[in-house]
Amino acid sequence: MASTSTNKQPLLVDRVFHEVYSMNDATILQIDVSGTNFAQLVLNCTTNDGAIIEDIYTISRGEVNGGGSYQINLYLSNDTDFLRPASQTGNAVTGGVYVGSIVASDQVGTWVHSTNMPYSMAPVPQVGSEEKFKAFYVPKGRTLWAARQTGNLTDNVSNAPLLGVQGGFF
Repeated sequence: MASTSTNKQPLLVDRVFHEVYSMNDATILQIDVSGTNFAQLVLNCTTNDGAIIEDIYTISRGEVNGGGSYQINLYLSNDTDFLRPASQTGNAVTGGVYVGSIVASDQVGTWVHSTNMPYSMAPVPQVGSEEKFKAFYVPKGRTLWAARQTGNLTDNVSNAPLLGVQGGFF
């Protein structure tokens, strides 16, 4: 059954995923990717047709030593082995590009869901004048990386938040 008058089919997910990672050892010094980092590969779409992430969240396991909350940075890249700094050849950008962050709560066990995702093109029921779905698209050939921003790459912590991503592969 076609979804539009031009016979286009809706975007269909082949298989769902729900991944959760500890950010204890995943560190980076700043928003921009530098040569040295210990970022965690979260989603690999280099061998499939891409993915849509409907939820990115953190579960707090404590506060930063001295107080405060942990910040987890997210990066799109085409690398699968190491998050490299971005470089541009013509119009093509390779390496890690910062795409956003999520700040975990400093209260143990508290969930924080990211609301800073792009609007999706999926239709929504009429519930208001500006209601739209939000989701994060990881294109074919790209990867999603995450790292806890810290002032010391070898910052040994055991209470960094858990980072979860939920969605589906195409």
